[in-house]
Amino acid sequence: MKIQKEIIAFEKETSFKLFSPSLKNCFFWHYHPEIELVYVEALNGIRHVGRDISGFTESDLLLIGSNVPHLNFDYGIQTECRQMVVQMRENFLQDIILPVPEFENIKNLLERSYLGLSFSGETKKIVVEKLHMIKDKSPFNSLMGLIEILHILAESNEVKELNKEDTRIKWFLNDKIRMGTIYDYIHENYDKKTNVNEIAKVVSLSTPAFCRYFKKQTNMTFTDFVNNYRINQAKIFLLKDYSVTEVCFQVGFESLSYFNKLFKHHTGETPSEFKKKHLRNTEVRN
Repeated sequence: MKIQKEIIAFEKETSFKLFSPSLKNCFFWHYHPEIELVYVEALNGIRHVGRDISGFTESDLLLIGSNVPHLNFDYGIQTECRQMVVQMRENFLQDIILPVPEFENIKNLLERSYLGLSFSGETKKIVVEKLHMIKDKSPFNSLMGLIEILHILAESNEVKELNKEDTRIKWFLNDKIRMGTIYDYIHENYDKKTNVNEIAKVVSLSTPAFCRYFKKQTNMTFTDFVNNYRINQAKIFLLKDYSVTEVCFQVGFESLSYFNKLFKHHTGETPSEFKKKHLRNTEVRN
């Protein structure tokens, strides 16, 4: 499954679209020239934007620039998932934002979005509320609402750059290996010992060549990537109220102490602390 260019259709005389996609169990590694604002709400999930591969818990709000490859955010999620996606026409920045001096901060935001921007805290809360508000408004009022949202994002300091360098599609065009195959292999084998020699053979590379390729694509070793995936799966099981010991072995770790150490390294919390904190938050929301 090679990277795909998504062709986005817009309604006539509209400059953007707001919708709620659902691609569960589908690996859609893609790009498009349109800038995209994504809000996803789930117990836990994986975000893969450019070279960045990381997890989110409860929800995430992302601004993804033109032609930045990314994976659908509901990939592999086994629990309830809700999304709102705003896609802006390819000429949105040039024709709507650039000609207006008062939109300078929004211009800078959209130009910086090629890094992949994740927003948190009060910014995320306010923007999500406003996204819900503009859903059913007239096209004109919806556009004014989107401009306000972009202004809020542009003024926010509750933002994280997911990539440190340009990862737009030109960087990926020479990639002949199928990332979908690698994801599928890890998803099917994360609960047991994964074998780098085996996956290298599957994608027709020698083991050293595969290791070089994988590090170049993700900035991670294959082992680190598998462990990262296991930790994300562990979060799901913890939020389903499995015990820490059950989860440890269920996601392929053979040592409880190593699992606890690695989990804290990835999340800043022990599995027990994570479970207590986020399971309580989930119960409160319900």
